[in-house]
Amino acid sequence: MSSAPIVVHPPSHTAGRRVTVHSHGRDEILGTAYSDHDLVVFLEGAGIHEPDSILDDDSWIEWRGARAHHWRAA
Repeated sequence: MSSAPIVVHPPSHTAGRRVTVHSHGRDEILGTAYSDHDLVVFLEGAGIHEPDSILDDDSWIEWRGARAHHWRAA
């Protein structure tokens, strides 16, 4: 289990990946991202400054079930 506060979950069967953030002891769903751009928009909305700079930082984001930046269904 990662201690990263943001999780990009495995791609769904119809594509897209759910994005959650762990804050104040609970997980909050930010939405379903279909691209890096979508992910950046969600992170900006969550108050993260310069979110594009953390996309490959394992201390911030855990990519589950598929490689990072992969958005299509398996």
